[in-house]
Amino acid sequence: MKPPPFHYHAPRTEAEALALLAELAPEEGRILAGGQSLVPAMALRVARPSHLIDINGLPGLDRLEVGDGQLRVGPLVRHAMIRRESVPGPLGALLDKVRGHIAHLPIRTRGTVCGSLANADPASEWCLVAATLGGAMLARSMRGDRMIAAEDFFQGFMTTALEPDELLAGLHLPVLPEGTRWGFHEFSRRAGDYAQAASLAVLEMRAGTIAAARIGIGAVEDRPRRLPEAEALLTNRAPTADLLRQAAAEARATLLPTDDDPTRPALAETVIRRALADAAGIELP
Repeated sequence: MKPPPFHYHAPRTEAEALALLAELAPEEGRILAGGQSLVPAMALRVARPSHLIDINGLPGLDRLEVGDGQLRVGPLVRHAMIRRESVPGPLGALLDKVRGHIAHLPIRTRGTVCGSLANADPASEWCLVAATLGGAMLARSMRGDRMIAAEDFFQGFMTTALEPDELLAGLHLPVLPEGTRWGFHEFSRRAGDYAQAASLAVLEMRAGTIAAARIGIGAVEDRPRRLPEAEALLTNRAPTADLLRQAAAEARATLLPTDDDPTRPALAETVIRRALADAAGIELP
């Protein structure tokens, strides 16, 4: 199918792109980066932007930088650029693992991390990572910059705190300390399909006990989020198989699935349990 008619704009600078967005946002102007969600939505007539502002030709927006304890991901960083070799330590290994679960290779090659965050599909792997790790999004407009914490950024199904005239100009993630343990699991019906349930668990271990825990769930509710009840249950305790099962069951009890699929809560409990087991280095039957 062909998309509905639209006006195409190719700014030469970021400032020009922001000015165009400020002018055209009231007329359904949209930013075009990877286009892996927006373009198919246009072809299906689900999205009908009157103007597309293509930022792919802008220099410097594909930077992936580590400094001051943070990883900064620019708006044109493609999924495929997120590799263990690009990011040091446990965070790089975690992101490398997650990247491999995103759709198919052509999409990973073209799609962008920030585009996925702006789309805010609750099944998005990067949305889950941002929510679990306590990331922050850099929103930029002609009015200036502002940082939005992940817990405030995701506001519902494919809904964010971005204003219409704001460009998602970056994702900031905290660099994980050496020795941080993590596990990631998702379930989908076929390779490359959207996840039906996904979980990320990050554990800081100290003298054989869990000093701090971060557990996130995605693809189950209308947005990704952390699971504080399960985190509290694990904190300052030595990980055991029974404790991990108890934490996963506690998390399941707090979930509010967006549909009445009777398998969803069980899937969620399973991926949480498996993510925790990988993070703790415990084999579960």
